[in-house]
Amino acid sequence: MKQIIFIFMSLLCFSCSSKAQNQTADANVRSDKKILVAYFSCTGTTEKVADVIAKTVGGKLYKITPATAYTSADLDWNNKSSRSSIEMTTENSRPELGGDVLDLKDYDVVFLGYPIWWNLCPRPVNTFLEKYDFSGKTVISFATSGGSSIANSVKQLKKLYPKIVWGESQLLNGSGKEAGEWARQVIR
Repeated sequence: MKQIIFIFMSLLCFSCSSKAQNQTADANVRSDKKILVAYFSCTGTTEKVADVIAKTVGGKLYKITPATAYTSADLDWNNKSSRSSIEMTTENSRPELGGDVLDLKDYDVVFLGYPIWWNLCPRPVNTFLEKYDFSGKTVISFATSGGSSIANSVKQLKKLYPKIVWGESQLLNGSGKEAGEWARQVIR
């Protein structure tokens, strides 16, 4: 009887360890597609999500950087005279970008991350989308928000940029684990 229990326990242990090895191997998805994870973030919230996505899918991180950084006063959405309030109430506002210049021909898929401002993507994201040629790319948007959904921003992006091939979008306010799981699913 002891031998039967020993054999059973050995098989159970072997089964559990091989399953754990498979889960570890599947933790990160490496696609044959070249992936860019471009994001705009002023407070670091969207940046953290973008970092998880890039690590999960093996993508290159790229920060969408305004030529003039936003200050806390610029981000005061309660002040109608703040920079962000003025930009967001001016539909054709396109703040100048700084940072490195991209060569998008090196990428097949672009994850595009941003915080939700006034139920839309921030205007520097519009500048980014208008600066580069996204022909032949799939753009997958993700956002972070304190209270808005991603739906209106995605609707507006699709309306403004109908030539872009848009993939599945997602609001990612939860854990890094949630972001990684979503990225793995959407890139397959």
